[in-house]
Amino acid sequence: MPPRPGPQTNGTDVIHDIGYRHYDGPRLGRGYARRSLYVQSLRGAYGLGRSAKSKVLPMILYGLMCLVALIIAAVAIYSGTMKKLPIEYTDYAQIMTLVVYLYLGSQAPQSVSRDLRFKSVPLYFSRPIERVDYVSAKYAALSTAMFIFTASPLLLLYLGSLLAKFDFADNTKWFLQALVGAALMSLLFSALALLIAALTPRRGFGVAAVIAVFFVTYGAAGAIMGISYDQGEYDVIGWAALGSPTWLVDSIQATFLGAQANTPENIEPSTAAGIAALAVCFAVIAGCFALLLRRYRKAGL
Repeated sequence: MPPRPGPQTNGTDVIHDIGYRHYDGPRLGRGYARRSLYVQSLRGAYGLGRSAKSKVLPMILYGLMCLVALIIAAVAIYSGTMKKLPIEYTDYAQIMTLVVYLYLGSQAPQSVSRDLRFKSVPLYFSRPIERVDYVSAKYAALSTAMFIFTASPLLLLYLGSLLAKFDFADNTKWFLQALVGAALMSLLFSALALLIAALTPRRGFGVAAVIAVFFVTYGAAGAIMGISYDQGEYDVIGWAALGSPTWLVDSIQATFLGAQANTPENIEPSTAAGIAALAVCFAVIAGCFALLLRRYRKAGL
């Protein structure tokens, strides 16, 4: 049977109007898309806008982070014998290291691994948004979430010190110093965690990798510090901090923010080691951001 002839167009193409309305509204552009991605990613870091199951872990960890601060503040208020808080503001994140690692390890892969796994990143780039917009929005969102996570208990401690009628000027100074340390920690930790999480589309692998890197580097640097202290090589302690993001922040706080070092016997790093720690910190942040851009370019996204 010969094929049925197609419609006769007489060699002229025809465009049919099937009734779709044209969009005549404003074109919001890259800035709006970047802000929207930032807000969505920030909300997602605490499970907001997602299923109830997704809210459980971040909210439990956030609650635990604040609960310990509330207990410390309550003890200070009702003891009647204290002249200051039982811990330093700058020491709080160090005490809660495990909780910080768990939160960072769970939320960094949630921010980027899911987009890689389900190949939804090209959908972002179908809008007026570029790789640098995507990376900067994700980095800013996780850094903000981390700052909220680490600064909220500091605020509770500060309010507790005021209610306990501790010295206002001293506590305000220590509180502001701790906020600077929390901001620095948020920027450094978020950069490293996002880079590690972006290396695999598997969220489970990303969670394990982020937590492992922070734990291993923290333990290795701490072991070197302990050995150096036992052998009397006190200068090495400050330089050993360069091998761990957690000890890196501790070294910077001790050198520039007047905090007490958490090293063996609270030995403070030398000025040279503190300056090196600050330089390494900013170099790591810039390097991680550049590698994130390269990662998405290499992935063809």
